[in-house]
Amino acid sequence: MDTKTALECLKAYVRCASVSADPLYKQGLAAARDYVATLLQDAGLVVELVPTPLNAIVMAQRLGNPSWPHVLAYGHYDVQPVDPLALWLSDPFEPEVRSGRLYGRGTTDQKGPFITMLAGLMSALKAGKLALNLTVIVEGEEEIGSPSFEGFLKTHAQQLAEAHCVILSDTVSPSEDQIAIATGLRGLVALECLFQGPAQDVHSGFYGGAVVNPLHALMAVGASLHDAQGRVALEGFYEAVRAPQDWERQELARYPMTDTQLQQAAGVSSLAPCFEPFRSAQEALRFGPTLEFNGLGGGYQGPGSKTIIPAQAQAKITCRVVPDQDPASIQQAVAAALKARCPKGVHCSVTLGQSAPAYRVCPPHKTPGNTDTSVLAKAFAFADDAISNNFGRAPCFLPEGGSIPIIAAIQASTGLDAVMIGLALPQDNMHGPNESYSLAVMQRGIAMYRELFTRLGRV
Repeated sequence: MDTKTALECLKAYVRCASVSADPLYKQGLAAARDYVATLLQDAGLVVELVPTPLNAIVMAQRLGNPSWPHVLAYGHYDVQPVDPLALWLSDPFEPEVRSGRLYGRGTTDQKGPFITMLAGLMSALKAGKLALNLTVIVEGEEEIGSPSFEGFLKTHAQQLAEAHCVILSDTVSPSEDQIAIATGLRGLVALECLFQGPAQDVHSGFYGGAVVNPLHALMAVGASLHDAQGRVALEGFYEAVRAPQDWERQELARYPMTDTQLQQAAGVSSLAPCFEPFRSAQEALRFGPTLEFNGLGGGYQGPGSKTIIPAQAQAKITCRVVPDQDPASIQQAVAAALKARCPKGVHCSVTLGQSAPAYRVCPPHKTPGNTDTSVLAKAFAFADDAISNNFGRAPCFLPEGGSIPIIAAIQASTGLDAVMIGLALPQDNMHGPNESYSLAVMQRGIAMYRELFTRLGRV
């Protein structure tokens, strides 16, 4: 598949409005599922739709000689909601090319990178006999935490474990010229809290000063979860956190985005202060844990003033966790702190959400003296070469601050490690309005994947 054909395929794929968080997009999810299944079938793979309680998983295989290398490729066909719609410059589900970019929801997360990988694979297959076994899985629930994936792994773990490594592109690189291979992902835990005060909203003149305001309580408790330096104020939160290794700091030194550039990209006047064992914001966001408030609500939100003490206030919280931290323990510690610090007169209830561990892998060829000749080792080395040859610069090997919970789940279930090649860029505005995908990255990425799969098929 050449770049022009791949672009048209991507446009058709983006038109499938596959928002997994919203039941109104059920038809779009089915369309995206069927479209990617057809593409995989056209590539010569045997396709199966594996039913789940929510959205079916597309599983496609090309199996030959058992002695061949076996690659498990991953993707997801669901996308984020488009809100706020008013900020989009074009219809999010009617893709549009502007200034070398394709705009539309899902273009960079993760439909564009998946089509890039598939186009490279199809090109390698078309070029000649490829001594490579393939299993491709594409799920439709990644953007809502992959709730059905655990069940899929339980029933298919033995089958998937026949592969030698996982390859995917659902991570981020700093620029079109500097690709990063992610060597780790932070884990994620989520919870929601509800602070209940009076039985209903009450008049602030009649009850103010006598009734504890649940909004006040939530803000005070929320603020208490961090100290003045921004550290999470929970006992033992940082006990398992480790400093980057020397080779990781060397890789970070090659990374083209400085803390100042990170600050500019975020559009903030300053960054959070650094604290040991981290020497920069870039280290903190890749190797350190966090506790973040993702949403707050309560009281009157309309125009003008409504003088009430609200009955309720609520918050959504997530923590990014790093290797050696136990996600369940972190989740329970946050829940316990919220309840313990809630003042009398207000009741705090906590609902626990998803919980996923961090993931970390050390590319064998980056370790001095390592003589590993496994398919995983070759995949890392070949990806290093293919990126260097097609993007003009060697990739950086660094963990990423984001989370893809299924990667750790696959590793725990099958023992497989992942080669995660970032084809998304910071300016792609992943999850936000006017999401886009670089066509230059797509073109180079197709050639890169063709080289990678071709070399793996010659082992």
